[in-house]
Amino acid sequence: MDQKRIKLIAEVFKSARRHLEDRGFTEIFVPRIVRATGACENVNTLFEISCGNDYQWFGRRAYLAQTGQLYLEALVPQLKRVYCIGPSFRAENKVDTRHLTEFQMIEIEFSGGFDELLLEIEELIKKVASDLIFLSERNGLGLNNENLKRLKKIPDRFTKITYDEAIKQLQELSEEIEWGDDICCIQEKMLIKKFGDQPIFITRYPDPTWDFGKEIEVEKFFNMLPDKDNPGRVLSSDLILPFGGEAVGSAARVHLPEEMIRRLVNSRMYKRLKDLGGGLSDFQWYIDELKKGSVPHAGCGFGMARIIQWILGEEDIRQAVTFPSNKEKII
Repeated sequence: MDQKRIKLIAEVFKSARRHLEDRGFTEIFVPRIVRATGACENVNTLFEISCGNDYQWFGRRAYLAQTGQLYLEALVPQLKRVYCIGPSFRAENKVDTRHLTEFQMIEIEFSGGFDELLLEIEELIKKVASDLIFLSERNGLGLNNENLKRLKKIPDRFTKITYDEAIKQLQELSEEIEWGDDICCIQEKMLIKKFGDQPIFITRYPDPTWDFGKEIEVEKFFNMLPDKDNPGRVLSSDLILPFGGEAVGSAARVHLPEEMIRRLVNSRMYKRLKDLGGGLSDFQWYIDELKKGSVPHAGCGFGMARIIQWILGEEDIRQAVTFPSNKEKII
């Protein structure tokens, strides 16, 4: 990777960190060796930690973290606005242009609601774009005219469509997709094109704990807050970017311990965890924190490599990181 691109990646992280600090967020250093509380939707993609041949070195199963979300959530009642920056480790079987085994995420949690969350996401993306335009015009950052043109035309507010609307739009484009299906990367590109090659939010995904009378493919984290105005939907969103695709996953969070436990034990994630020999004890520290008293809050994870893909206009995620890490290449 050339020097200018390496410096550009560094500037993206500097810009994001400055922006969050200016908005009153406190940086938190979360653990990266964790129990199942460090998983996203699928515990089967966790890397289990061993010491020699001993997978019980900690006295229980331990994993490389995929997210710091629950650790940040635990601190919202005291600090109100928190964030972390660090690696996410995914046991991705695919070797392709979209997936990495290790990548950097910026995660935020704050006392607030879903609409505020979407604004926070928009503001960070716009601030990074603005800073890169300014730096590029001053001393160059390896951004070409097409890159700069794309960053300059970013709208003040991003298009927002619901999951239900996205499925309908894709069906009208003759896609073979049914309600409850996951939206694949090719279909994301179709939606992006339909809405003018600009960032779009897909919001209000199906509630993973709701009985729809059929199995659904789309799967979201267990503690997403149900949408009171739309039964069977949750206050969640994915930000879809040109080139990068799904780049930011976000949601308002359940903060009442009884409701959180109910959703957890009825989730697909929990069923998979039980198959691995885990259970509610993996989440006990988090449950205890909620019982001390939480507040309504929301948060998200920025997949930085996919954001950098959008900035650079790269179809391949491996061109958006300094040292790509996937199943075929561990260095």
